[in-house]
Amino acid sequence: MAGVPLIDTHCHLDFARNEEALAAAYAACGGALSGTCDPRDYERVRTMLAPFAPRVRVGLGLHPWWVADGACGEGEIALFERLAPGASLISEVGLDFQPRRAETRDTQIEAFERVCLAAARPLEEGKAAGQCAAGSSAESPRRVMSIHSSAAATCVLDVLERTGCLDACICIFHWFSGSQEELSRAIDAGCFFSVNERMLKTKRGRAYARTIPENRLLLETDFPGKPGTTAFAADVALRLERTMSLLAEARGADERSLATAIAAASERILLS
Repeated sequence: MAGVPLIDTHCHLDFARNEEALAAAYAACGGALSGTCDPRDYERVRTMLAPFAPRVRVGLGLHPWWVADGACGEGEIALFERLAPGASLISEVGLDFQPRRAETRDTQIEAFERVCLAAARPLEEGKAAGQCAAGSSAESPRRVMSIHSSAAATCVLDVLERTGCLDACICIFHWFSGSQEELSRAIDAGCFFSVNERMLKTKRGRAYARTIPENRLLLETDFPGKPGTTAFAADVALRLERTMSLLAEARGADERSLATAIAAASERILLS
């Protein structure tokens, strides 16, 4: 949309074979918060995409799927804890209690609790990777945290509360799919919500898009969808534009006015 920056608050540039070309496209159209799934990838990806800062930020992640299948264990959790003091963006982390991963519930909760305890601690002065988040100050910068919560929103909120992350971090629920009660609780807790095309093509997703306050809405693509993807840079802006159109349609809102409001909130989160 001409004149309005489109910022993707949840993507995975390291999944792309052409991650630098995609990063350049994101920087041109507005910006991106790009997550990692394994903390072993964080410093490599951050270094590779550093030329595109501050419009593209790279997050330190520990994806619940990687925890559930054993790809990330004690060593990776400990590495996350070591890297967290200097990471201003935490993405992607969370819990997934869908049937195929439900048996690893306790293992996931233990890992996520450690993630949140690390994220709730103050950023170390002079070590933060990238700029600090919206609403931050030199005395008390807040991390941004992008959260996966599939069939697990209540437990995610419980962990965020007891670790202090709701106060210490700007918490963004990525592709929220919980119950209406859980959504209301997350809204009351001050969380943000990033929405994508696939979410907005479902009846529940559109209903939630109407419920979430305008100033808590963000755009995302969750793109590319899997490692090893060769993606077209031209798709970056098109995906965000389609999401914006679907969101405006779901809310019965003027698209430019809504895009401007979302851009303002996204800019505050993306930049210090």
